[in-house]
Amino acid sequence: MAAPATQALRLARALRELRKSTWDDRTLTQAQLAKVLSREGRVATATLASWESTTNPKLPPPEKLRLYALFFATPRSVANNEPRIVAEEDLTPEERTAFNVLKTTLLELRAAVRLPGASADPTLVARYTWEFPTGPITIICPETPAKERSPLASKSDPNYTRLYRYADLDALIELYGHLRATNPQLEVFHRLPSEVKADDLSGHLVLLGGVGWNDVTRRFLKTLGHVPISQFSQDDVPAGEIFAASKESGRQTYRPVMETDADGSELLVEDVALLLRVPNPHNIDRTLTICNGVYSRGVLGAVRCLTDAVVRDSNEAYLATRFQGAFGILMRVPIVRGEALTPDLENASTRLYEWPA
Repeated sequence: MAAPATQALRLARALRELRKSTWDDRTLTQAQLAKVLSREGRVATATLASWESTTNPKLPPPEKLRLYALFFATPRSVANNEPRIVAEEDLTPEERTAFNVLKTTLLELRAAVRLPGASADPTLVARYTWEFPTGPITIICPETPAKERSPLASKSDPNYTRLYRYADLDALIELYGHLRATNPQLEVFHRLPSEVKADDLSGHLVLLGGVGWNDVTRRFLKTLGHVPISQFSQDDVPAGEIFAASKESGRQTYRPVMETDADGSELLVEDVALLLRVPNPHNIDRTLTICNGVYSRGVLGAVRCLTDAVVRDSNEAYLATRFQGAFGILMRVPIVRGEALTPDLENASTRLYEWPA
């Protein structure tokens, strides 16, 4: 086994040293600290031990580092002779200062593990793609054309449900929940293109869906002239828009794969997805992320690429080692029994095109 990187050792040792600071004249055990940190999701003792390991350290999620900072930056509170975390809103001004300093230190140590030697720009690097140091975060979703909507999308229906106006609902629900869980202190909004105001476009922005039903996506793709990826409609691809990318050998198009079923109907067996992250052209201190597909299952695949617990860590590791800052990837999204499978970026056959090359 290769020796762990210096950055990973630094974080592991920092966590171990924090735990070994005295509590009630005793050293806090890993089991005790794991119980403390289980306030927002269970932490096993073995998991905490892996964070402190000097042979094969694992990377704690940022929300657990926040709890580390909250606990160790405040005087120990005891209930039934057991340590517990003081609520953040109950911190004194001195404790809040200590908490913010320790939290920043731990997150910077984590960032150095994620992207060793990379720029310190927190808007494009330093943490997972869906972690943001500041808010707000706004998701702009495509709007289902009136002729395609459920009757429940009509305000005249007694069971009117506003979300029936949204297209790509699978992708929205997946991403919205993940963003709220990953950024618990930040505001997360979702908007239809017709509802977008100027202020929505100046924060961290996430665009879902293709250029056909989301005109905000269409406008931004035209604005990003330095990105050699485009999307456009094609007569032989009904209800979807294909992708094209500029290569040294010329312009290449990327289409979904259809198969004919036994009854003669065509089935989608592979979609194409775009995952793009660049600085927001309306505020370069914030980010613009586009999750797009030829069809809706491509959009979902682009989202799940970095939310699916099974492969997101390996996919994030691929992005961290492959790119420094802005990136764009066109990828295959296999469809099995109508369900979109999450793309695995470590599989070379999944990646159709990468920018920058």
